Amino acid sequence: MTEPVSDREVVLDSLGVGIGVGLYGVTFGALATSSGLSVAQACALSLLAFTGASQFAFLGVVAAGGAPAAGALTAVLLGVRNTFYGITLAPFLRLRGVRRLAAAHFVIDETTAMSIGREQPHQARLGFWWTGITIFLLWNLTTLIGGVAGEQIGDPRAIGLDAAVAAAFLGLLWPRLDSMPARLLALLAAAVAAGLVPFTPAGAPIIVGGLVAVLVGLRFVPHREAGDD
Repeated sequence: MTEPVSDREVVLDSLGVGIGVGLYGVTFGALATSSGLSVAQACALSLLAFTGASQFAFLGVVAAGGAPAAGALTAVLLGVRNTFYGITLAPFLRLRGVRRLAAAHFVIDETTAMSIGREQPHQARLGFWWTGITIFLLWNLTTLIGGVAGEQIGDPRAIGLDAAVAAAFLGLLWPRLDSMPARLLALLAAAVAAGLVPFTPAGAPIIVGGLVAVLVGLRFVPHREAGDD
């Protein structure tokens, strides 16, 4: 019989995930400012958007010459999944009022993973808050550090950092593709976006590819319920 997980273990696991993910913000900060954003703009994105894959998606569109509005729409499309995370987390967190609004900002892949499936509701809340707060603080701090460093780099194309934007985005996205339907959906969206590149303005292919992913995913890709392995 498996021994129950202690609160201490939940906190330590959450800190491990939070530190590992939070430190990656330095990459976003460096790529953002070396691609044309100011340090303040990079920090504002991390503070207000606070969802790594969406931030890199926005940066990828802008770095490719697309309009900021196109980048924002791409980021929103990618962030739609957080809405479903919120629905899944609500029974675990049991929050109301201002606390519920504050928690909504921390609804990301990692906090969801560290919350659902816990046998005890209070451990689900421990996992959520310790993971969310740790990532939020470190992500914003390392974005600032990376942003200041990125300003010193200059033109990202001179040392290949323009390609690093896409690589960093894929690095964050790949762990989310944990099933064959999700991977096939990602390939479909990528194929649609790649096919549109010669015929559409910068930023448009990824928006259309994202829309295809959302529409097809909602219709055909099964979603796991809370507590599923």
